[in-house]
Amino acid sequence: MVMLGEYSSLAFVLPAATVIGWGAGYLLDRAFHTSFLYMVFLILGIAAGFVQLIRTVTRKPHGD
Repeated sequence: MVMLGEYSSLAFVLPAATVIGWGAGYLLDRAFHTSFLYMVFLILGIAAGFVQLIRTVTRKPHGD
């Protein structure tokens, strides 16, 4: 049951990291009057989501 919870959370981790990265970049773009930071932070958010996805999938089960 615990593994089911961990794997189902992956459905939220990747989109959440992507949206947070985009949002941070968008706000920084508005603050500094630039037009490229949203893309940088979007890519960083996607990368962070994939890192968490890979960490969760490759983690050993608690029983081992």
